[in-house]
Amino acid sequence: MIKRFLSYVEIKTKITSVFAFLFALAYLFSIGQKIYTLKTIVFFASMFLFDLTTTAINNYIDTKTNDQILQFKRKNAFIIIIVLFISSAALGIYLAAVTDVVVLLLGALCFLCGVLYTYGPVPISRQPLGEVFSGFFYGVLIPFILLYINMPSGTYLSLYLSAETINISLQIFPIITVLLLAVSPFCTTANIMLANNICDLKKDIAVKRYTLPYYIGTKSLYLFAALYYISYLSVIIMVILKILSPICLLSLLTIFPVQKNINRFFKTQDKTTTFIYSVKNYVIIMAANSFVVFISRLI
Repeated sequence: MIKRFLSYVEIKTKITSVFAFLFALAYLFSIGQKIYTLKTIVFFASMFLFDLTTTAINNYIDTKTNDQILQFKRKNAFIIIIVLFISSAALGIYLAAVTDVVVLLLGALCFLCGVLYTYGPVPISRQPLGEVFSGFFYGVLIPFILLYINMPSGTYLSLYLSAETINISLQIFPIITVLLLAVSPFCTTANIMLANNICDLKKDIAVKRYTLPYYIGTKSLYLFAALYYISYLSVIIMVILKILSPICLLSLLTIFPVQKNINRFFKTQDKTTTFIYSVKNYVIIMAANSFVVFISRLI
């Protein structure tokens, strides 16, 4: 039962949400910011449960059009989705209640796009937008929400809503800081999706799923490599801008194993043998970044 459930929600793929969370947490620690334990735990639980929900929805819908077998009877599989969704939503609403409307709006956006990713007349997963959406929601919104609920009010933005007026003020440098911090999780997450779509290109076309590799062809491989290099460039820029400590430049050493994996993927694009290199590169880069940012506070 448990094994089937973990397979249904593809538990092994949840590193994208967990490492994005840990990276932002490491940054909060590195700048000496007080971390609010309850809000942080509630956010993690809501985020993680919703990640499970979107994967379950994806598998529930995809098994209608491909030859894969659903891990549960369809009725039971649907009930699991509902339970996961309600649990995640309840925690998200609680978090919004103890913070502010910004968290509510961002949470609602995550829920909406998570559902529309595989459900609806034109699912996001069947368009050349999957890499952008996965990178944005895992790489940008997860770190931003975690930083937002732990930093002092108004650090990043202030929002005022009334029946007649919507006022929003942005703090430019703090927002730039978040965007730069989000580059690595954005690029590495997008590359997992890109590698998956490259490997599944022929199969996707057969089921009328036209992803990014369908439109840009062999350029997908060069984009795959470029996203990793952009990730490294962002670390250098953040050190120059004094967002991160110079000790964080040690993470650049991971370019050697990452480049080996890029070369292997360039030679062969296969779901069973070489797709895993995109996952390995994600773990290498995000684990190294999280570690050096964390220890920069101690050193």
